[in-house]
Amino acid sequence: MTAMSRIKERMEVIGRTGVHVGTVDRVEENRIKLTKADSGEGSHKGHHHYIDGSLVAPTWKATKVRLSANGDVAGDDGAGGLSLSNVL
Repeated sequence: MTAMSRIKERMEVIGRTGVHVGTVDRVEENRIKLTKADSGEGSHKGHHHYIDGSLVAPTWKATKVRLSANGDVAGDDGAGGLSLSNVL
């Protein structure tokens, strides 16, 4: 079973250091779609954000999705997703 297939709605997404990044709305292809409630402020408020599946760490917690990168390391996924630095 791959890490992406274990991800379920409403799981918390945390960065490598344990900082809250968002909450899973659903998985779309190889991307995690975060809930709008975790979209931030300003021009980002009220929009879904996406995290590329390649950032999901191989370590696993039953109720949390841990990423292999901090926000300052991840970049735009090239498919309309924002970098983690914009989500944190």
